[in-house]
Amino acid sequence: MNPSNTNGLHQENVFSDLKVLDLASFIAGPAATTILSDFGADVIKVEPPGFGDPGRVYHTSPPNPASTFDYEWQLTNRNKRSIALDLKSDASKEIIERLVKWADVVVVNTPQKARQTLGISYEQLAPLNERMIYADLSGYGDKGPEASKPGFDITAFWARSGLMYATHDAGSPPTMPINGFGDQTTALTIYGAIVTALYLRERTGKGRRVSTSLVANGAWVSAPWIQGALTNANFYPQHDRKAPPSALANPYRTADDRWFLLGTFQPKDWPGLVNAIGLQSLLEDPRFSDPVKRSENAKALVDIFDPLFESKPLAYWKDVFEAGHVIYGVVQNADEIVNDPQMLANDIYLPLPDDAGPAKYTVNNPLQISGFSTVAPRRAPSTGENAENILQELGYNAEQVARLRESGAMGKKAA
Repeated sequence: MNPSNTNGLHQENVFSDLKVLDLASFIAGPAATTILSDFGADVIKVEPPGFGDPGRVYHTSPPNPASTFDYEWQLTNRNKRSIALDLKSDASKEIIERLVKWADVVVVNTPQKARQTLGISYEQLAPLNERMIYADLSGYGDKGPEASKPGFDITAFWARSGLMYATHDAGSPPTMPINGFGDQTTALTIYGAIVTALYLRERTGKGRRVSTSLVANGAWVSAPWIQGALTNANFYPQHDRKAPPSALANPYRTADDRWFLLGTFQPKDWPGLVNAIGLQSLLEDPRFSDPVKRSENAKALVDIFDPLFESKPLAYWKDVFEAGHVIYGVVQNADEIVNDPQMLANDIYLPLPDDAGPAKYTVNNPLQISGFSTVAPRRAPSTGENAENILQELGYNAEQVARLRESGAMGKKAA
């Protein structure tokens, strides 16, 4: 790997002067503030004392990949500082007030009713800092009967939006998606909303509240099909690989039990595909003479393709497709993904420092900004690790910090 990442903590970057208070938990909110931190922002993460953010146990929660290393925590909390605060404690309220006054951006994903109880709603915090950008994330939006309903990636993003219905074959039950897929997607939306609000602040001098939800992002990524439903379009039956709407946008198995996906659904792709795989006779077959007929006879085409593709290993078909300029995608396994030369060439993985644990690399955020690179990823903090330093910056002296600890506002001192 040859990442372009050369910037250190104190070097000038896009958000070098930006101060961010991360009051969110799990993945979507923290992932958004990680993108800000990647481009130089100073992010303070607030966690509950003791257990910390529940995102810390992602690596021990099936069906996520099992590991002794909290890899997801490193991914979505690199470059941050942590302070542990019991937001239910009256003694913590002054600390939160000082942090809000310090911050340019505050990110929250606590359910609406709980925000009021904890004193971290927009209405409660906005008077403390008129320039504050308050980024609000929820499962189902902040209006309607389910505004306070807990929502997770798999329930609000995948299931509620219909994505889970559309991404499995007919006759099979819905399958579990990658946990965090919708969170990572939603993080980009939160990031975009924050940057938009910062632009408006430059024009007006005033902060504002921005918000999004997991279900809204599920609808957005499903929008081409949902828009079809909104216009009463006729939907095909649920996908059946053996009898699909199109045999030219369909997965196929190879002799070594690997899978690839054909992406030759444009009419201009048809001659190149059949010539590349040695089935030139199909060009004269009346069943496949135009796109409509190829769709009507998709099952017959699958019946022709299946035994052919199953007769040779994946490596053979990759060579054939590359030579024939056929559009396809290999269904890659984990080992292939992390060693993908195209991803390596584009710095999609960045090296971690030795103190970050056994992982040597982390996934970069997908944004590229000409003239700037992301900061070198730093180890994600342990719970409350940076409390002393943060409190000193907020104006507390050693005696005051000791009293805060005794009050229980911060839990036990981090080791």
